[in-house]
Amino acid sequence: MFLLTICVSACKDSDKKSGSGKVHIEKVNGRYTVYRNGKPFQIKSASGDSHFKTLSDCGGNTIRTWDTTHLGVILDSAAKNHLTVIVGLPVVNNNDHTFYPNPAKVKSQHQAFTAIVNRYKNHPALLMWCVGNELDFPYGLSYHSFYQAFNALTGMIHHDDPDHPVTTTVLNFNSKYILNLVLRCDVDFISFNIFSRLPQLRQELKDILWIWNGPYMLLEWGVNGPWKGTEQTEWGAYIEDTSKKKAEIYKDRYEKDMPFDDPRFLGASVFFWGNKQETTHTWFSIFDETGAASEAVGTMQWLWTGKKTDEKYPDVKYMLLNEKGARDNVMLDASAIASAEVLMFSHSEKIKKISWNIFREDWYRKNNENSTRKLKPLENGIQSENSLKVTFTAPSEEGPYRLFATIYNENGHFASCNTPFYVISAK
Repeated sequence: MFLLTICVSACKDSDKKSGSGKVHIEKVNGRYTVYRNGKPFQIKSASGDSHFKTLSDCGGNTIRTWDTTHLGVILDSAAKNHLTVIVGLPVVNNNDHTFYPNPAKVKSQHQAFTAIVNRYKNHPALLMWCVGNELDFPYGLSYHSFYQAFNALTGMIHHDDPDHPVTTTVLNFNSKYILNLVLRCDVDFISFNIFSRLPQLRQELKDILWIWNGPYMLLEWGVNGPWKGTEQTEWGAYIEDTSKKKAEIYKDRYEKDMPFDDPRFLGASVFFWGNKQETTHTWFSIFDETGAASEAVGTMQWLWTGKKTDEKYPDVKYMLLNEKGARDNVMLDASAIASAEVLMFSHSEKIKKISWNIFREDWYRKNNENSTRKLKPLENGIQSENSLKVTFTAPSEEGPYRLFATIYNENGHFASCNTPFYVISAK
């Protein structure tokens, strides 16, 4: 009963929070709203650190970052393109058991972020601060030093920069972490990074109304990632959707699963507005390494503006490897000749370029996170490369690999698809 009283009280206090700063959150007629310079601000955000002009042209108004690298340049570029920035402060997580018990390390982190906050708090593009990304908020007295350091940071921001709200992110929807945030921390709202579990969000929010009923935001959402729940081959390689299928998933989740009807919902950041390596170089990348756009860009423009784009994107259907798909568990003999083909929904659009590459499968994980190390394609002997149909020589070394095809049209836009395969050696 005592715990319930504390929780309800904390939730009521959260409901009352508002402000008069440049950016603040108010609850009016039962709905939470972000105000910027005295006017309601509907957040249409992307997670990344590049392609600002395209984001603005597509109807987005906010970029979310994870750290402070080149922060001045990012803020200036955002302002130039009429965007705001949710600035991430890369706080060390409490699973680093050597950090928070060390007062010198904690003091150094605090001083570094204090300098950042005071340097950029008056920048016109700054929207809010996010303290950490996917931090753990566990029970236990042993985590006292972490909570003490975390609260010192949020307290410093509230004191030094009362004009911008403070949040933090929780991976998926963890009711225990939310309870500890409510009881032990002081943030203006809670944010979530949710992908495959987005359809369950509304129910999960209802289930803990007795603990917390404050405002929230999604700082990462998008396609399913290379993790538990995603289809795999027999040897454990995750099966990646084509870029066209991903664009369909973005649209479907935004229209069906995004909780726009919830008066507590502040907005969402689509992931990933840029190019990044995570298991593959294409999995989350809405752009390629050269800056070319995939169909997800046109999809987000449609969703943010309500107007369907006139831009065309390569209409990739799927890839076949020796006439088999990824779910057929393709196995090749070492050094054998193999064939591959990309099938299109329509051949009416002219294709300018097709790039084929083979990469070793990347299963390296650090701190239980997918690898972001950049990989190099293998010398693969692909014949007739600039074609929808190719032949190639399988690698000579046994192990898991992945064949990629990237198709560009005359507008410079691209589509991608890939098929994992396993090489069997007779030796």
